[in-house]
Amino acid sequence: MTVDPNVSGSTAETPGTESSSPETPGAPSKSAAAIDRARAQGRAALICYIPAGYPDVQTTIDAGIALARNGADLIEIGIPYSDPVMDGSVIQAATTEAIANGFRVSSIFDIVAGITAATDAAVLVMTYWNPVLRLGVDEFSRRLAAAGGAGLITPDLIPEEASQWLEASQKYGLDRVFLVAPSSTPERLARTVEASRGFVYAVSIMGVTGTRTAVSSTAEQLVADTRAAGAARVCVGLGVSNADQVREIAGYADGVIVGTALVAALRDGGVPALADLTTDLSSGLLPAGTEAH
Repeated sequence: MTVDPNVSGSTAETPGTESSSPETPGAPSKSAAAIDRARAQGRAALICYIPAGYPDVQTTIDAGIALARNGADLIEIGIPYSDPVMDGSVIQAATTEAIANGFRVSSIFDIVAGITAATDAAVLVMTYWNPVLRLGVDEFSRRLAAAGGAGLITPDLIPEEASQWLEASQKYGLDRVFLVAPSSTPERLARTVEASRGFVYAVSIMGVTGTRTAVSSTAEQLVADTRAAGAARVCVGLGVSNADQVREIAGYADGVIVGTALVAALRDGGVPALADLTTDLSSGLLPAGTEAH
């Protein structure tokens, strides 16, 4: 099943009035800062995804810390969901196991706090919108900010239906990462860029997550089009699994997002395997003429 950011998901709230709350003073974008630090080093940022509660909460915290200590600039923690329309089989299996092992949405804040207390990485939560609605948009945002989280990536939420999130994210100084896809029209790109804070997530393919042998040929054009629409930072995900692919995408994007390959490493070899793969992936981001130590 594919996810198209042009199409409304069934879980979003009804459009309402625009936010009147000022953005939290002294709360700059953590995601933007992480990407800009990488840029100052002459490279793209590495963004790594792992599912929350897989196989348990403490392992997720340990895995997040390992990601940060082995080259990840930003970390995405995915909330397990019963109908993960964007996720391929590897991530679906992991999130199903997490739910079976007793994961609860409220545990996400413990995970974020555990990682942010031990690292300088920006930690984003990637979630379908229904869990946020169920807890309450303001309450979720308040607790995420208190845990040190950077913001949310919301694959099934479009800006027109995000009024509550726009207001809460401004109130608590959180980043709003919306998605664009190869099918996005110029009008859709402009609207998404305007609503986003931190960076725009460019989906390189029309499809679900999973490792692939080659990077989609549409990704570079999508990044160019999104920048032309006004985006200061565009990061590319879906299908990235090795250092060569990271290097290719880093040639034109501000950040490279890796998920399925990392989840498979965690499944097969635990946190040590995850750390090793992160180190390898990060080698694709090194400026020309440098070597990993």
